[in-house]
This record gives sequence, structure tokens and C-alpha cells, in this order.
Amino acid sequence: MEDIEKNCKIFIDYCSNYVKFVQSMSVAALAPHRAVVEHLVRQAVYARLNKPLPRIARGLNPLIVNVSARHCHLTPETVETLFGKGHQLTVHKWLYQEGQFAAKETVTLIGPRSRVISNLRILGPCRNLNQVELAYTDSISLGFDIPLRASGDIKGTPGAMLMGPAGFFKMPDGVIRALRHAHLSPADADFYGVKHGDWMKLKIGGDCGVTLDKMLCRVDKSFKLEVHIDTDEGNACNLQPETPVELVK
Repeated sequence: MEDIEKNCKIFIDYCSNYVKFVQSMSVAALAPHRAVVEHLVRQAVYARLNKPLPRIARGLNPLIVNVSARHCHLTPETVETLFGKGHQLTVHKWLYQEGQFAAKETVTLIGPRSRVISNLRILGPCRNLNQVELAYTDSISLGFDIPLRASGDIKGTPGAMLMGPAGFFKMPDGVIRALRHAHLSPADADFYGVKHGDWMKLKIGGDCGVTLDKMLCRVDKSFKLEVHIDTDEGNACNLQPETPVELVK
């Protein structure tokens, strides 16, 4: 089994180097994620050798864990206030979830101690509420006392001042640390035996391996299997593209 996994890793590394080459040719949107390559290679190798698949390869889709850096979601009206009437967000980089993107536009976040975070990335498309998501390290630096909340649950949360090239916007609320969560399609939820609103655990391997409890399940037919953790969590376990990860109920 160890020899099979070793050979899988060699081929995966080769494929991943090819992916990096494709990305360097400015067609990153067409390049598959390393985890997708790994999932397909592992399934093909075990099938060719007539060996039973390990659990990590039995799922319909590969598990992808991404570190979500500080960012904000804005309404169309707020975008116009900050960037000018009629302004619309433009794509800087497409994200893993279908239709989601990091925008070229950024704002300056002003905290209660007049400390700032510049170049805070906006994620698109626009939403029906304004929300800033920070790690605890960010909030301490700015002087915020922020709650841990699921995205969209902003009642009673602190506000902030946002500054853009065309003006200021005072958020009455909406600054949170987002609960770590897993996006699952209904098929993924069936595989793991969970439903929307359930909790799971994420096992992270490597030299700084940890198990993260209270991973919120978010199930929707539009979702691709992906876990989001923040920068504090990602740094604590030294999460790398090749770090082994596993979702467990």
C-alpha cells in the first residue's frame, strides 16, 4: 500500500508541475486543482492494480481545503458608494466555487483604533448584505472584538468604516470571524452521511497535524466539495497543497 501511494505521489507531482506550466501560460481557469489531479490519479492507479480504493479516493469528488484570507462581501449599492455610480466588480481571479471570484477592486478597512487594513479584497458577485470576514489575528490588530459566526449571521456584530477611491461607507454591523465550514453537493453529503447544518471534523496531516472540530456543513446543489478555513487555522497546521486532509463525521 505504501509503495502504491509513493508511486501515486510521484505521478501527481509530475502532473502538478504540468498544471503550474499551464497556469504560467495564462489559462489558469482551465488548469485543474492539484487535488482533482490527485483524486483521478489515485483512482486510476488502484483500479489498474486491482486493489481496493482507500477511503480518501472513494468519494465522487476530491476534497479540497482552501485557506480563506480576510475579505469582504458588498452590496451593489455599497460598491457604487465606494467606487462611483454604475461601477461593477471586475474579475481578478476565479475561485473554486462556480461563479465566485476575487475582484480586482479592494477597499481600506478602518478599525475602532483608527488602525487600517489596506487592500482588503472584495469577493464577488455582490450580495444582499455587507460583511467583512477577518481572522482573530486581524481583529486584535485593528482593535475589534468580533464574534464567530456563520456567513450571513451578522445581527449584533460590530461595524466598521470602509474607504474606496470614490468615498466612504460606514457599516453598522457585519464584521465577523467566519465559522470554518465545508461546501458539499447533495451527492457529497450522502457520501459523508451528513445534511445541511450538521457538524464534521477535518483531520489535517503533516508535521503540524491537527484535527479541527465543529466544521459546519453547508449543502447545496450548486456547491463543489471544498472546505474553508481562515489564515490563523491554515498557518497553525502549515497547510500546504500536498498536506493530507480528511473529512470525518
